[in-house]
Amino acid sequence: MKQQTLAKTARLDGAGLHTAAKVRMVLHPAPPDHGIVFRRSDLEGLPEVAARVENVVEVERGTVLKAGGARVRTVEHLLSAVSALGIDNLLVELDGEEPPAADGSAGPFTALILEAGIAKQKSDVEVWKCTTPFVVEGGGSRYAVLPDERYVLSASIEFDHPLIRRQHATLVIEPAHFQDHVGQARTFGFFEDAERLRAIGLARGADISNTVVLTADGLYEGVELRFDDEFVRHKIVDLLGDLALIGQRIQAQIVAERPGHRGNVALARAIVEHSRRQKSARRVDIDQIVRLLPHRFPFLLVDRIVEYEKAKRIVGIKNVTINEEFFVGHFPGMPIMPGVLIIEAMAQVGGLLLMDSVENPEDKVVYFMSLDKVKFRRPVIPGDQLVFELEMVQMRRRVCRMKGIGRVDGEIVAEAEMMAQVVDR
Repeated sequence: MKQQTLAKTARLDGAGLHTAAKVRMVLHPAPPDHGIVFRRSDLEGLPEVAARVENVVEVERGTVLKAGGARVRTVEHLLSAVSALGIDNLLVELDGEEPPAADGSAGPFTALILEAGIAKQKSDVEVWKCTTPFVVEGGGSRYAVLPDERYVLSASIEFDHPLIRRQHATLVIEPAHFQDHVGQARTFGFFEDAERLRAIGLARGADISNTVVLTADGLYEGVELRFDDEFVRHKIVDLLGDLALIGQRIQAQIVAERPGHRGNVALARAIVEHSRRQKSARRVDIDQIVRLLPHRFPFLLVDRIVEYEKAKRIVGIKNVTINEEFFVGHFPGMPIMPGVLIIEAMAQVGGLLLMDSVENPEDKVVYFMSLDKVKFRRPVIPGDQLVFELEMVQMRRRVCRMKGIGRVDGEIVAEAEMMAQVVDR
């Protein structure tokens, strides 16, 4: 898969959603590996701000980026369109602090990009692929990140308003579906909040032309919904735009509960950290595992190591199938993986982390000395994939203390603290 940019320059004029200032936005094609970069043409020196999560400085009613002395705000709608259309390299020239609000959705930006055309480039795309499920919580939001060959966003929201209540939507991120079903969803706000927001410098450019304005029990006069669930669809627009700040394309399924900009940015930072760990990880396959561990069938309970930081952290996988011998008797007609074997599998993953901290690991074996704070959260059954994450808490000579968590589909099923010692075989 190759990187993409615009085929030609495109321009859009308008007023900012929060500043109300008139602004001219020009989208320029950019070379491979350039990324998405904003340039403030109204400031001396033409300072630039890369659309990266490390540049986020505010998340109040929109995402604000800053680098050096330059700021750009409310970037999420443009970035949502850019991400959905697979644009990897783009220079966004602004003569003001925020892009035009347009109609308050990502639709006008999507149309602008499609009109300019999309050009393929020679360099390969950098893709972050979720290999192990994890959960992120922050800003009142909760996100479960799951492996998937596609890029799928699901969101659920809940507001005490008769037009919203609880809404849920799922989107497979691909251009046509985004353009028709999600990109047109507009930002929304409550009329009763307008004065408070304007007093702190926000929503000064918001009106019914670019915002779905809600009264206490309905819509402000002159406002009509584009979709019955336009509110949750717009939350997906925001989430997609904020996740564009990781600077890579994404292959994962992300399930968001009450997403907001603060939580979205926390999730983006977590993905960046997972990407860093994966890049530095040494993947260990079953052949290497057999060389390091003395266990053999039917007691070898690790299939692969997918993340690794020397003497610090390790993530391993155990694929649970109905062919496991212990299911014959535990229990007939109701197969459940024994808890002691879940902890044993966790310990074997931890043993691999410990073995790599000693010289000549092939001549050593790990003995576990104690288990503490063991908890089981739910049963593990055939078809589950156990993902074990262990961290080295303390290491003194050949004795270490580790903390482990086992998950299935991002949900914790077991946890324990363990002490182990490396001895000669």
